[in-house]
Amino acid sequence: MEKKPIKRNENIVILSREHHTGLLFCWKIRQGLKKHTDTSRIQQFVAYFWDSHLASHFREEEELLFNKVNDDFCRKALQQHQDIRALINQVKDNVPTPELLTQLADSVDAHIRFEERELFPHLEKVLDEQELIRIGAALAESHTTPVHDNFQDEFWVK
Repeated sequence: MEKKPIKRNENIVILSREHHTGLLFCWKIRQGLKKHTDTSRIQQFVAYFWDSHLASHFREEEELLFNKVNDDFCRKALQQHQDIRALINQVKDNVPTPELLTQLADSVDAHIRFEERELFPHLEKVLDEQELIRIGAALAESHTTPVHDNFQDEFWVK
């Protein structure tokens, strides 16, 4: 049985595209660990990705989506954001263990899959079209250039 791609409301598709970048983040961490990369190199990547991409992505989701609905789905997503922030801080504060990096990659991966498979379809039902249009306009205004990963140390390759 072939899986069909998820059809996302055009007003929040920007967030789904960023989720692809987040899944690549997880893949890169896992590849680095498979190659027995020094975890301090992966630590630098985690800090870069948080500062360059993930922190602002979380902030937008929280402000534009979760805080508007505030139901069990959104509370779960907010809790996952808090848990991921805590893991990011642990990674940034000390040279991380492979286990901590694996936990971070697994948590981000599971969170993205929750949002794509459960939360976003739910929000597309409970938010009215006018609200989705306002959200889409706010996202379009803050996303004038595409997200690029410019991290120089390609530890996941070497």
